Amino acid sequence: MKPKTRHETRKKAGPWLKLALAVVAAVILLAAARYFHVQDILKKSLGWVAGLGSLGPILFIGIYILACVLFIPGSILTLGAGFVFGVVKGSVTVSIAATLGATCAFLVGRYLARNWVTTMIEGNPKFEALDEAVAKEGWKIVGLVRLSPVFPFNLLNYAFGLTKVRLRHYFFASWIGMLPGTVVYVYIGSLASDLATLGEGGRRTAAEWALYILGLVATVTVTVYVTRLARKALERKI
Repeated sequence: MKPKTRHETRKKAGPWLKLALAVVAAVILLAAARYFHVQDILKKSLGWVAGLGSLGPILFIGIYILACVLFIPGSILTLGAGFVFGVVKGSVTVSIAATLGATCAFLVGRYLARNWVTTMIEGNPKFEALDEAVAKEGWKIVGLVRLSPVFPFNLLNYAFGLTKVRLRHYFFASWIGMLPGTVVYVYIGSLASDLATLGEGGRRTAAEWALYILGLVATVTVTVYVTRLARKALERKI
C-alpha cells in the first residue's frame, strides 16, 4: 500500500479541523455571553426599545437577528416582547425577528461552510444518504424540529445551512413551526411584573405544559422520521 503524502493527509484532515474550530468558536461565544452577562444587557436593551415608540419593533428585530447570528439565546428577547409590546404585537414582532434571524444564520452556515461539509461527506454513503433525505423532505423535518424545545435553536440554524434543504422550505417551515412556541413565550412574558423578573422561572402555566408535550411528540416523530428517510435513501444508493 502506497503511504499517504503530507498533502493528502492535510486534505483529509482539513474538514474535521474546520469543524473543530467551528465548535470551539461556538463555545467561546457562549462562554463570552455568560461572562459579560449578555442576558442583563438584553434586558436593558428591551427597556430602551420600550421607549422608542413606533421604532421599537424595528430595533427589536435588529437585535434579535444579531443574537441569532452570534449564538446568543433569544428567550429573554421573546419573553421581553410580551412585556414590552403585548401578546398580539409581541407575537408578530418575534415571529418576524426569529424567522429572519434563523434565515440569516442559515445563509451564513450555507455559504461559509457548505463546501467543506460536501468534501467531508463525499464518498461516505451514510452521510450522503442523510443529506439527500433532508433535501427531499426538508420542510417536514424543519417544521417538526422547530416544534421541539429539545433541539437548540441557534445551533440548528447553522446546522440546516449545512444540508441541502431548500431556502424557501427552511424559511416557511421555520416560521410555521416556531409560531406555537413564540405565542406561548410571548404570553408568559406579558404576565411579568417588570423586565428584571424575566426568565427567572416560577410556576409552569398550562400553555407551557401543552407546549412541552407537543415538543416531546415532535421530538419522537422527527427522530423516527429522519431515521426511516435515511435508511431508505441509503438502500437506494447501495
